[in-house]
Amino acid sequence: MSTSIRGHRGRIALVVVGAGLASLLIVLPLGAIFYFAFHEGLAVYAQHLADPSTRHAIWLTLLAAAVAVPINTVFGVTAAWAVAKFSFPGRRLLISVIELPLSIPPLVIGVAYLFVFGMQGLFGPWLMDHDIRMVFSVPAILIITTIVTTPFIFREVLPLMLSQGTQEEQAAITLGASGWKTFWYVTLPNIKWALFYGVSLCFARCLGEFGSVAVVSSAIRDETNTMTLQIELLSNDRVATGAFALASILSSIAVVTMLVKIWVERREIPSSDKARS
Repeated sequence: MSTSIRGHRGRIALVVVGAGLASLLIVLPLGAIFYFAFHEGLAVYAQHLADPSTRHAIWLTLLAAAVAVPINTVFGVTAAWAVAKFSFPGRRLLISVIELPLSIPPLVIGVAYLFVFGMQGLFGPWLMDHDIRMVFSVPAILIITTIVTTPFIFREVLPLMLSQGTQEEQAAITLGASGWKTFWYVTLPNIKWALFYGVSLCFARCLGEFGSVAVVSSAIRDETNTMTLQIELLSNDRVATGAFALASILSSIAVVTMLVKIWVERREIPSSDKARS
């Protein structure tokens, strides 16, 4: 009995310590962002967000997400489908290549991009001769954001596809369904919640990218400044409220993404139990 009581108290202690650390490292900094964003009033908060440079940074960031998310959705689902449903030489190598941006610091990815498309890079002289700007420009931001966020949807969808196997798809093809109909009516419904969360995660990552974008954009005000770069610029200019106001948007998106994850997990668990029964 005493051992059981000690074990119960130990679990309570671990929960308390975990909750304390979470509050110290996550909740308090998050609360501080919103406090300093709104402490001068809602009117000042809205005024900072309405600043032309800030509005341009928000627009450019949303543009990058609007380009990267659809591309990575199509690529991630297609690549996961190929890896999970077929066996072919180089399968493990393909997985490693797709997940490579997760193991390389974004700053290094940006530098590698410059070595390829920069003025001193592999294709730099040819691009300059043809008056094509692939660095310090909007296209550079769109490309590097897409590269950095490539693995997110793929990683969310692949484990689910692997666990489901190919029996349902083979049955559909045996009954006369085409490849497209098999994917649309069999494969896609089975991965919809993982895909939904993967898209949410990819979108949030696009908005929060800093290192690689800072390298390839040169952070030109009103031209190549994204939300994260604008926050740094406002902080350097000692416009703290403006920086916190913009940071509050990114923090809100992070919180929403976390809530989406919890919701998706609750949707997936009943589906998995139903499939096993």
